[in-house]
Amino acid sequence: MQRKIYLNMHSREEAERLLRSRFSSRRTVSETIPSRQARGRVTAGPVSARLSSPTFHAAAMDGLAVRAEQTFGASDHAPLVLRLDTGQADLINTGYPLPADKNAVIMIEQVLLSDDETSATIRAPVYPWQHVRKVGEDIVATELLFPTGHIIRPADVAALVTGGCATVDVRRKPKVVIMPTGSELVGLEECADGVPPGKIIESNSAVLAGLAEEAGAAVTVTQIISDDFTTIKNQLAALMVTDVDLVVINAGSSSGSADYTVRIIEELGEVLVHGVTIMPGKPTILGVIDDKPVVGIPGYPVSAIIAMEQFILPLLAQMQGMHLPARPSIQAIVAKDLPSPAGIEEFRRMIVGRIKGQFIAVPLKKGAGAITTLTRANGMLRIDPASEGEKQGTTVNLEVLVPESQVERTILCTGSHDLCLDVLNDFLWKKDPAFPLASTHIGSLGGIMALKQGMCHMAGSHLLNPRDGSYNTSYIRTYLPNRDIRILTLVHRQQGFIVPPGNPKEIDGIADLFRKGISFINRQAGSGTRVLLDYELQRHNLDGDLIKGYDQDEYTHMAVAVAVLSGKVDVGLGIKSAARALGLNFVPLVEERYDLLIPGELFHSPMITAVIEVINSPLFQQTVVQLGGYSTRETGTLVPLN
Repeated sequence: MQRKIYLNMHSREEAERLLRSRFSSRRTVSETIPSRQARGRVTAGPVSARLSSPTFHAAAMDGLAVRAEQTFGASDHAPLVLRLDTGQADLINTGYPLPADKNAVIMIEQVLLSDDETSATIRAPVYPWQHVRKVGEDIVATELLFPTGHIIRPADVAALVTGGCATVDVRRKPKVVIMPTGSELVGLEECADGVPPGKIIESNSAVLAGLAEEAGAAVTVTQIISDDFTTIKNQLAALMVTDVDLVVINAGSSSGSADYTVRIIEELGEVLVHGVTIMPGKPTILGVIDDKPVVGIPGYPVSAIIAMEQFILPLLAQMQGMHLPARPSIQAIVAKDLPSPAGIEEFRRMIVGRIKGQFIAVPLKKGAGAITTLTRANGMLRIDPASEGEKQGTTVNLEVLVPESQVERTILCTGSHDLCLDVLNDFLWKKDPAFPLASTHIGSLGGIMALKQGMCHMAGSHLLNPRDGSYNTSYIRTYLPNRDIRILTLVHRQQGFIVPPGNPKEIDGIADLFRKGISFINRQAGSGTRVLLDYELQRHNLDGDLIKGYDQDEYTHMAVAVAVLSGKVDVGLGIKSAARALGLNFVPLVEERYDLLIPGELFHSPMITAVIEVINSPLFQQTVVQLGGYSTRETGTLVPLN
């Protein structure tokens, strides 16, 4: 199969304009539904009230119904007695119909009733229609309740019912069909015993369907279709003769030999765009078949979601005669350099928190397949195609992906990775108010540098001083000599060699890393684990460059464990809990102390107070110990810096 190369790529704005203009007048048809089921739907025409509300003059207070004119002249000096037994005044409750001969209500608190309730004394007059809800005060029959294109909210449903509208005309939900394609894909239901070799669980359709449903669509997901040109073409052609409004083909939009989507759309209809200058999402295809939009979306999860958000969701809104609301935005300072290729509009997921009155934005790792960047991010940065990225310390405009109040409470923790941070985050979420812990992993030394630059609330660190066996203190004195930094011990943990079940290569010590046929995965420079390894190599007079894989590194203990589990390497250095989490064997090397480094000026802040309360709780410590490889004997203890 001939490869299809991207030609005449379009900017995001150009691509969106082409798609929108092609379907500018496209609206889904109107349908009539019960008003009580109309929440979230879009009105297909103006909606007018059938009935007034209230339909009668009603008391707005508990009290006396009177003719206002008969109360004139009442005062403290000249109290007025009204007769109830003759009908001059009537007791009335809130919401009850006002007697036909009355036009005002006196609050019961301003009335002195006789013991037999035959008369009442008042000391102030009322004016006509005081404390009365008049006919049509809220809604007048025939008045416009909602214009065309109004999104019906829960309160609007009440207005419809109150106004006598049992039904309402709304736009039919756009019918969207998602076609997951790829011979490598399997459904989760086929993976009870694990994912078959060379296969990937199909998950994109779940998130794409969710996004489309949030935009008001009715979604159908087809069975997974293998990479077969004729099969995909026939199924797509069959869909086009149904009442479907939009088809999404997931994967097959790139330029590989098995990427058929663009050829199929060309044969059945017209390709408007193949290739957009965005990252992720470059291979997006926008096409038309039988006057219906067909969109080819890349297979990588982040690319798929970006393409869905930028092109399909606005089109679904347009079909219903509405506009998607813009996401709120904030100004934030970028925590590290973000280089970006010129000519490409890059979408970067970020973690954002507030430190000393300003928002700080920490980038998550790049990668079109890194779906966890979507689940962890609370902000998104769009890097302009005319720039080459953003410099550390610059102020940028960020879209907020969660309520801003949540961003305000987010704890930025960077530095060394440890599984305890996930436990800590879970416990913090359970507190009231919740303080989400957003951790990024750049190594212990990277965490200290982030503290120095004011880019985090706290940093995880386990940097060993080979000369005296201490942890972290000497590095703080060196890199943060004039800062008040509190060292709070989180755990003691076991570091050692992570090996496959049964330890088939019989790894027993550091010398075994030099044996022929042994492949190793390292941790990144600046991490405490890398410092530990280099210390052990130096202590045994060994040259790390002779280890196969010494120059290959990962940023987390779990990534090291995954490399061993997958068979990519025979051994890696990491913590016992990571090995245990994946059912791997562990050969202990040393026990080390893992600390949280916290600026003194933040130590008594509400969020750090919440962290300390969790760390000192028996349940948190019990949960950590159950992970394996941890001791909590000094958890929560402050370490003297001197």
